[in-house]
Amino acid sequence: MHRGKYSQLTRFAAESPFGFDDFQTRGCEALEDGHGVLVCAPTGAGKTVVGEFAVHLALAEGRKCFYTTPIKALSNQKYTDLVGRYGADAVGLLTGDTSINGNAQIVVMTTEVLRNMLYAGSSTVDELAYVVMDEVHYLADRFRGAVWEEVILHLPEHVRVVGLSATVSNAEEFGEWLQTVRGDTTVVVDEHRPVPLWQHMLVGNRMLDLFAGEKVGSPGDELRINPNLLRRAEETGRMYGPAAFRGRNRGRGQDRGPRFRPPSRVDVTERLDAAGLLPAIVFIFSRAGCDAAVSQCTRSGLRLNSPEEVEEVRRIVRERTADLPEGDLGVLGYWEWREALERGIAAHHAGLLPRFKETVEELFVRGLVKVVFATETLALGINMPARTVVLERLVKYNGEAHVDLTPGEYTQLTGRAGRRGIDVEGHAVVLWQPGVDPKQVAGLASTRTYPLRSSFRPGYNMAINLVAQLGPDQARDLLEQSFAQFQADRSVVGTARRIERNKEALHGYTEAISGDFEQMLEYAELRKKISEREKALARQNTASRRASTADSLTRLRKGDVIAVPAGRRAGLAVVVDPGVDPIREPRPVVVTEDRWSGPLSLADFPAPVEPLGHIRLPKHVELRSPKTRRDIASSLRNAGISLPSREKRRSGANEDGELAALRRALRSHPCHGIAEREANLRWLERYQRLAAETEQLERKVAATTHSLARAFDRIRDLLGERGYLGDAAEQDPSARVTEHGRRLARLYSESDLLAAECIRHGTWRGLAPAELAAVVSTLVFEARRDSAGEPRLPAGQVPQAWQETVRLWTDLAEDERRHRLERTREPDAGFAWPVYRWARGESLEKVLTAAEANGQELSAGDFVRWSRQVIDLLDQIRDVLGKGDPVGAAASDAVRALRRGVVAAGAA
Repeated sequence: MHRGKYSQLTRFAAESPFGFDDFQTRGCEALEDGHGVLVCAPTGAGKTVVGEFAVHLALAEGRKCFYTTPIKALSNQKYTDLVGRYGADAVGLLTGDTSINGNAQIVVMTTEVLRNMLYAGSSTVDELAYVVMDEVHYLADRFRGAVWEEVILHLPEHVRVVGLSATVSNAEEFGEWLQTVRGDTTVVVDEHRPVPLWQHMLVGNRMLDLFAGEKVGSPGDELRINPNLLRRAEETGRMYGPAAFRGRNRGRGQDRGPRFRPPSRVDVTERLDAAGLLPAIVFIFSRAGCDAAVSQCTRSGLRLNSPEEVEEVRRIVRERTADLPEGDLGVLGYWEWREALERGIAAHHAGLLPRFKETVEELFVRGLVKVVFATETLALGINMPARTVVLERLVKYNGEAHVDLTPGEYTQLTGRAGRRGIDVEGHAVVLWQPGVDPKQVAGLASTRTYPLRSSFRPGYNMAINLVAQLGPDQARDLLEQSFAQFQADRSVVGTARRIERNKEALHGYTEAISGDFEQMLEYAELRKKISEREKALARQNTASRRASTADSLTRLRKGDVIAVPAGRRAGLAVVVDPGVDPIREPRPVVVTEDRWSGPLSLADFPAPVEPLGHIRLPKHVELRSPKTRRDIASSLRNAGISLPSREKRRSGANEDGELAALRRALRSHPCHGIAEREANLRWLERYQRLAAETEQLERKVAATTHSLARAFDRIRDLLGERGYLGDAAEQDPSARVTEHGRRLARLYSESDLLAAECIRHGTWRGLAPAELAAVVSTLVFEARRDSAGEPRLPAGQVPQAWQETVRLWTDLAEDERRHRLERTREPDAGFAWPVYRWARGESLEKVLTAAEANGQELSAGDFVRWSRQVIDLLDQIRDVLGKGDPVGAAASDAVRALRRGVVAAGAA
């Protein structure tokens, strides 16, 4: 293919140490042609080349490029890469807690920062030519995914978007949406892994290939499970499966059976080392498990680094941790952490100090850490490829329950295996344990359907900003353009087609019915009403009728003549014993005209019984005597009492005025006598069944289409009720936003409206800086699991401010329920005491020790992460209110008090 016209791509490629794959070239060419681009490729395939070419083009054109990522760690990593390539003057970094050279031509930032800039109307956006959205598939994230769509929808038309996504099966659908909202967008999809991936299972002490001789490299491969693996797993499963444990605990110490012991983490690491499969990432899905694995390996004496590598590790660790306060190193576990790193072993999870995580990432990329025990957070975009990835389990805790890994998650995790330009092939290893079926693993490894589903939904801050910028009508139009609504509308396309087909069939049914269709509908409706009335009468008061009948039987006296309405004993009978029992139902003993004698029950009488007459009987009746029965039957026949007419006997049960009127109407209806009546009714029954189905489908479509705009309207209603939006009719849309609304527009938090309410009602007025930090923390903190007891609150004004904050939340939650809106998360005071003590100037050791004594699980990494989130919200409160306001001043002082020591390390 002739590529001579792509002069910038030629220059860019000349600077690259490796040749470009076809998908990289196609993506770059589309950019130089002036198109937006969506690139979908597997992890490690090198899709960031296209994003870096956008940086190159911006510099060549003298324009700006924003390079956005979902997480700060990835932003920091990308910033370092670009500074190394273009120099510190050309590149900036904005991540919320870090601001470096923000006016540079190239600025790396988290996506939230760009969203906030767009809402604030930053003039920087006017000079913007390109926005790279790395890991754009993150828009499926249920908590933060909406930000990606907000940015895509709000960016000015002249900005070209470069979306970089992991492989998703609906890339064309996503690309089609981008074309709709961003204009000309080229979709480049590549499913080929540049480094082939071998899949294995470790069963006991044997590592076996998952598939019989094939790698998982390209889609469409026919993969056959290794029969040796199936046999080995089945044999081992029989030995350690449930059958092996039958009879356990029958007696103390008796019949315990074998217990499966998976290979230790030390054994697994040594086995990988011996096979030349390091460096490796071992995914454990548990922070405690990761830390325990590092301790196990360290205690075992395992060493994976040479003396020279140990020295290099020490040098890098010293440089990366130079700004950590020396007094905090002990409580941070610094010495144990450094010793493990020197051995080539590390953990990586959200509970680690950010500085520790960054150091682990750098050492791993440099080949100085040989095995990392990690939770799945490592898989989210951080560039840490390995030769081998090990999965200890195929189940993870999602915050609410233990759930199986999805094929998409499995692919993302194992996608780290195989370093481009270093490894000839990558390896994924799943550890076998009882209950793990190789077929299940093969299903995860070979599934190619990972659809991208939007998580976009309007929120309070978004609604206020949309109304301020566009007005309600245009804001609704914008929401209608979201990928979420695009997918929702497409999801009902098939349903809409089915509705159309149903309507055609309904028309055919009306044609098949002879005569007047409306009259036939009336006739069918009459039949239906008669049937329903008959059923209702049959059901009506069953218990009541039974009770009435039982009551009438209890009133019978010896000698009463009654009519038995039906059955073998139908006819006249005389009561010789009322058979009344205080516990059971009455069972009167009778003699009939044909001399039968015996008890009757409620089942013999569908309606209450009335005596028809009375005959005299002897004081003592001996029913066992045939003569006695004959004499009584003769007296009954000669008593001159006759049975009532059949109609009269039935009238009590079936006489109903409404039913009679319906039957008369049916007989007099014009359709009653036509010859085709029954055939017409059969067609009509089909018509009505299909019409009901069609109506249900139409309701489904109505609920799906315009769903986001309707949610937006409900949010506007609530915000209007609470005084954040007004009814101003001026041309300027922002005139609709009240003073309170303008504050809300600058609060970017999961609990944005609750924060605005607390400010509005003066809930936090009068709090000292440390007290304000404690109460504000309740809006950002979320405990990892239910805590055993009540969180501890500082003394002073905090308890009252906390109670008032919760009261405001309760009122808000009730309004949200009334407006059918998602409920704001309940404030959580679990971090109030630690952040209060830190703001008061206490040492990290005291803060963490006190938290532990209070039964709280709080690692140093968690403490820093939550502290920075509190700082972020306090910063917003200060900016919203200004330092002249008492709460704004307290927020400013609280930020200064919190931003010290480990919390400040690495954050500018």
